[in-house]
Amino acid sequence: MANPKLTLAVSHYDRYVPMFDGSVSPKGFDLEIKHVGQSEPGRYGSDRHERMIQKGEFDVCELSLSSYLMAREQKLPFTAIPVFPRRLFSQSQIWINTSRGIREPKDLIGKKVGLNAFQTTLSVLAKGDLQTEYGVPWRSIEWIVSKPETVEFTPEPGVKMSMVPDGTNIGRMLQEGEIDAIFRPHPPKQVLEGASDIKRLFADSKSEEARYYKKNGFYPIMHLIAFRDDVLQRYPEAAGAMMEAFAETNRISALYYDD
Repeated sequence: MANPKLTLAVSHYDRYVPMFDGSVSPKGFDLEIKHVGQSEPGRYGSDRHERMIQKGEFDVCELSLSSYLMAREQKLPFTAIPVFPRRLFSQSQIWINTSRGIREPKDLIGKKVGLNAFQTTLSVLAKGDLQTEYGVPWRSIEWIVSKPETVEFTPEPGVKMSMVPDGTNIGRMLQEGEIDAIFRPHPPKQVLEGASDIKRLFADSKSEEARYYKKNGFYPIMHLIAFRDDVLQRYPEAAGAMMEAFAETNRISALYYDD
C-alpha cells in the first residue's frame, strides 16, 4: 500500500535542504515539499500564511506564531507542533529615517512607524519590547501597515492604525520621510541598494540583542509548523513523524558545516 502524501509549505532554509532534496521524509508518509515564501515578493510567492489560514491550501505549513495564536483564538482548524523554523530579535529589525531626529527608542513616541501588518509576530514582539524594555508605550505610536491582516480582527479603541495607499512602497515612504521608522523581518530594499538615509535604530544591534538574551533568556520565536486539523484527524501519527523528520534534517544539515 502506498504511503499517504503530505504537502508541506516552508521557506528554503539551509537547515531543510535534506527535506528539499528528498533525503528526509516523515516516516510512513511521502512528502511533497513546496518552497513558498512570505513577506518578500518574488518567484516563490509572498503569501504562505494567508494561503494556509484563509484557504487551507497545504496539509502542513510554516506559520506566523502570532497569526496562529489569533487563528486558534477564533477556533480555526489548525494545530501546531513545537518546530520553530524562524526566530528573530526585534532590535536589529527596527529601521529609522536618519533625518527624523530619532536617536533612541523614546524618540519614537508620537511618530509614524511602518509594519508589514499589525499582527505579524515581529510586529507584536517589537511593540512589546518597546514598552517593556524601553518604556515606549506602543499605543503612543501611529502604525502604518502595508498589507491586509492574515486573520481579521478589530483593533482596540484608541489604536492609531492605517493602511498605506495602493501602489505605495513602504520602504520608499521611509526614505522620503513620509513615515519615521519601519519594523520589518527583512531590511528595506532601499537599504540593500545602498541608501544612506536609512539605518538601524540600534547602531550595535548585535550587542543589544545579546543584552536582551542575557536578561530574558530566550530567542524569540517568529514561525512554527502547523497542521490542518483534518489532516491530523486522518493521520494522528503524522505529528510525531513530522517532528522526527525536522529533527533529522537539522542533524544532517549541521554536518554540512564540518567541511
